[in-house]
Amino acid sequence: MSKNKDEFAVDDRVSHYQHGLGKITQIDDRYTTIAFDTAGLRKFLKDVVRLERSDVPAPPKPKVPRAKTAKKA
Repeated sequence: MSKNKDEFAVDDRVSHYQHGLGKITQIDDRYTTIAFDTAGLRKFLKDVVRLERSDVPAPPKPKVPRAKTAKKA
């Protein structure tokens, strides 16, 4: 079921038929920008994009190992 674009807000989790799950990062008069879990950041024309609201949580961010520091002599 496709929702009206005006019902979405920044930080809403959404699903797109081609790019999958993501989070809305920005909405303005013309564009909706979404950070997708696997497809990266994408910008869509607000009047054209078809989105569905999603309750699926974002995947956890991978832990980045910290660089080892040299011991002082």
